[in-house]
Amino acid sequence: MAAMTRALLLLFALAIRSAGGQQRVHNVIDFHAAGDGKTDDAQAFLGTWQAACSDAGEPVMAVPGEGPGGNIVAPNHIWTKEAANLLTFLGVDHLTLDGNGGIDGQGAIWWDCYNRKKCHARPILLGFARDSADKHMTLFQCSQVNVDSVSVTAPADSPNTDGITVALSNNTYISNTSIQTGDDCVSVLSYTKNITVTQSSVGSLGRSETAMVEQITVSNCSFIGTMTGVRIKILAGFLFQSLNMTEVQYPIVIDQFYCPQGNCPIKHGGVAISDARFIDIQGTSSEQEAIRLLCSQSVHCQGIYLSNINLSWVNHTSPANATILNAHGSTGGMVVPRIQFSDFL
Repeated sequence: MAAMTRALLLLFALAIRSAGGQQRVHNVIDFHAAGDGKTDDAQAFLGTWQAACSDAGEPVMAVPGEGPGGNIVAPNHIWTKEAANLLTFLGVDHLTLDGNGGIDGQGAIWWDCYNRKKCHARPILLGFARDSADKHMTLFQCSQVNVDSVSVTAPADSPNTDGITVALSNNTYISNTSIQTGDDCVSVLSYTKNITVTQSSVGSLGRSETAMVEQITVSNCSFIGTMTGVRIKILAGFLFQSLNMTEVQYPIVIDQFYCPQGNCPIKHGGVAISDARFIDIQGTSSEQEAIRLLCSQSVHCQGIYLSNINLSWVNHTSPANATILNAHGSTGGMVVPRIQFSDFL
């Protein structure tokens, strides 16, 4: 779905909206969508979208359903061998996605195919991009995006199923979301600035291997049973504040040696991590090592600040601890477990 400005896609759960102009509804049912969960309705969607694109007013593309919301269901088979998105909005301005329905990507067949190493590429569920972008939702080369009241779910053992991935984007606001996936709930990739995540249940941040990830704020969020709470791999200028951790394996992590596959080459360099603030973070860890600040020998982490941190090792009388490597900074107020920063550069 591309080359349209000022449009609305209304799924009764999902909507894309603009401001101004005369509103006209283009319903996929009028373009012969069956909506039975079995018939391929792609052509009906395409016809409806083309009608909306040619509407000079404020078009509405409606995907109705029974009850409070309609659903979009992916084919229940391996339908592509190349990188693809189930739904892509390419080069579309002034959009709002709103409603109460859902998108079912039929992920189980893809996770099995991936685990058996038969699928090298898996489709992304929903993509927004200025240019071409195995995640649930991607924001690629986007600006001024507001993601609110979105729920993303996948089993904990589903491989690499990031919830929301943001890359080459700026001014993104994610709020009131519930994300439970098998990998990063929110991942922020390279050349991204001004990202705020608030009032949400989220996982970890990061997955960047180059510079220019700046000005990230995460506040008033809850982490329950996740592998990591706030995880930074390469970042500059970020704030994590007012966060609750419940049996999180590693609540606070900075890791310049991040290697999920376990067979990465040794890196002697790295991009500096600086201006990192962790404030008012409370809760429990499932491992004794609640805080890990692991920075490279050649590029130390600078400007790390922790204040009012209280993390305990769940179901243990022994205290939680922290591991610090090549990190420099300061603390304020109570910080538990105790932090001992490096004394020299």
